[in-house]
Amino acid sequence: MATGIRDKVAIIGMGCTRFGERWDANAETLMVEAFEECIEDAGIEKEEIGAAWFGCCMDEQSIGKGALALAMSLRLPRIPVSRVENFCATGTEAFRGAVYAVASGAYDICLAQGVEKLKDTGYGGLPAFDAAVGTLNYQMMPQITAPGGFAQLATAYSAKYGVPVEDIKRAMAHISSKSHTNGALNPKAHLQKLITEEQVMAAPIIASPLGLFDCCGVSDGSACAIVTTPEIAKKLGKKNIVSVKALQLALSNGEEGMYTDWDGDHFMTTDIASTRAYKEAGIKDPKKELSMIECHDCFSITELVTMEDLHVSERGEACKDVMNGKYDRDGEIPCQIDGGLKCFGHPVGASGLRMIYEMYLQLQGRADKRQLDNPTIGLTHNLGGFPQSNVCAISIVGKLDE
Repeated sequence: MATGIRDKVAIIGMGCTRFGERWDANAETLMVEAFEECIEDAGIEKEEIGAAWFGCCMDEQSIGKGALALAMSLRLPRIPVSRVENFCATGTEAFRGAVYAVASGAYDICLAQGVEKLKDTGYGGLPAFDAAVGTLNYQMMPQITAPGGFAQLATAYSAKYGVPVEDIKRAMAHISSKSHTNGALNPKAHLQKLITEEQVMAAPIIASPLGLFDCCGVSDGSACAIVTTPEIAKKLGKKNIVSVKALQLALSNGEEGMYTDWDGDHFMTTDIASTRAYKEAGIKDPKKELSMIECHDCFSITELVTMEDLHVSERGEACKDVMNGKYDRDGEIPCQIDGGLKCFGHPVGASGLRMIYEMYLQLQGRADKRQLDNPTIGLTHNLGGFPQSNVCAISIVGKLDE
């Protein structure tokens, strides 16, 4: 009977580039930059890596077919490399492959890496997705855009819970301002400028009620992790070992886009994946046990409704919790300590690993000006797709149970 992966895999090294408009670097250069930090942090030789998983969402825009590019760019020792993709959850998908390979006993040490190079492709935002996504979304809703699709979360949430749209806008403004405050402390963040809630409220509307500062941009960047067993980590002399407590994915099956009980106000996949992840990690009360969260704040409304899907806010209460500072840096469960997608940036294939990178630094007490007071458990929420058809990846990491 399956028992999950709790404490079967340890992270021994991580690396992350500065995110942003990296005109100075191509995708291969970004991968090397992140990997050099990661391998030095791990304290091993790359010849000790048994296999690698490489995430790149928009491969033709970034690097071509990917797997060979990773092997050649990093001069890996002719090991298996698998290229994976799962929309914006691609980074966590790469991490899952490496973690499961170690947990299975197939390999002792594995690498997970994600990259995206988007800023010099000729697009202001995300490039157009391929025909597979078109079948799911664009044939049914040919005029859909990412801001438009996610803006509907706000109006659906307002209708379901009777929360005035103005109250939702004010909560979203607090979320965006909070992320900029956190991002200003992060030297690797794409955006490092403070903004006020009033500036968010006064910004041009992109898709009502989402304004300019309610939307994350896209970035260039790469992030990676090296994982092994806790036993090997200890033999390597590692201290403050960070282990994987849970890793769960849930994908839409089409139900959300049909005539069902879904009201368009939240993410069914996140509700399901988080519940599974808490069970795997042995978490009984996430409101009390989670030390911090990195969620997929592609839009500020996404972060708001996600707090309810993660079961840290009650249904219909997220706006109140946000405005009461529950998810601020000095709140009960700090969220987006590194600035999130909103400010750290969103190079699609790297974002999931970037979230884990912040959790890893925090748990080891290495987050510099962003450092929280003795965190023990961190959750990352990595989402891809649209509200009505998406993939949700949840990882929970924490200090190894000795």
